Amino acid sequence: QLQLIESGGGLVQAGDSLRLSCAASGRTFSNYNMAWFRQAPGKEREFLAGITWNSMRTDYADSVKGRFTISRDNAKNTVYLQMNSVKPEDMAVYYCAAGSFLVRSLDYSYWGQGTQVTVSS
Repeated sequence: QLQLIESGGGLVQAGDSLRLSCAASGRTFSNYNMAWFRQAPGKEREFLAGITWNSMRTDYADSVKGRFTISRDNAKNTVYLQMNSVKPEDMAVYYCAAGSFLVRSLDYSYWGQGTQVTVSS
């Protein structure tokens, strides 16, 4: 099993920045492609960003492209999501996920428990 623990969520003002972290343990982190998703109340979980195991390729949803940046540090077993120019509509529970392929669907083998991001306008 690969355990994933997100951190860095909290209350932020619109326009501010926030960095989420997702620490992995239990298996070889560098074997997995990683992604960030979010889920707002009453909405489906949506793909935000993904990164391949070697950081050679990234993918972003249109809703966050240019504002959010995904990165990873395999030496620290951690993937990050840098969120800039945060908007009220970014308020959601944010999840990291690990899988064999970099896809925009929910088809990932491992998920974290989520971290809440609240945006005040």
